[in-house]
Amino acid sequence: MGLPLRVPYEAPQGRRLNVIGGYFSHGPLAGAFEFASFASLPQPRSQPAEKTLAQRAAAQDLAVEDLGRIDSEVFLAFVWQLAGRPVEAAGSWRRERPLVVVVDNYQAHKSDRVKAELPHLQAADIYLFYLPAYSPELSEIEPIWHDVKYHHLTERSHAKLGGLKQAAETALLRKRLELQQRPAETALLLRPSP
Repeated sequence: MGLPLRVPYEAPQGRRLNVIGGYFSHGPLAGAFEFASFASLPQPRSQPAEKTLAQRAAAQDLAVEDLGRIDSEVFLAFVWQLAGRPVEAAGSWRRERPLVVVVDNYQAHKSDRVKAELPHLQAADIYLFYLPAYSPELSEIEPIWHDVKYHHLTERSHAKLGGLKQAAETALLRKRLELQQRPAETALLLRPSP
């Protein structure tokens, strides 16, 4: 009473959730869908920041480990993970069979860091195939993202970014289970009748 009410304003700009994913459309892992999500907090308006990064993350129901952006290092780590390379593997590690990773023209996919890693990827029998610009219809993962966003992620408005991250990961896990069942269903359909 008698004092001005001050409500700290946090612009929704800069508060976002990014997901990187890989879908195996062929081969022994057909139907496998891997993903990782990273939250971005808006930059504080005041200088210096009144709260630590951990405090700002906790205010959004996130841990510091949940924060990040999809840059070249994250992209390359994800490609190596998709390829199945163990963390402790030596530089001479090689896949048993080739892996072609189809990627779009996102800046992190075409950076100098990624170009420098290409010989190491190829030595491990991993190849990046770049789609033509502005052609998402050629990507087999685009319908998966669309389905998750518009059918599996039923609630997209959340007061806190942590709620959105949890809801998105739940939707992505549901989609993963659905995709894993497809090859089994197809195999049943293709089996000759007795």
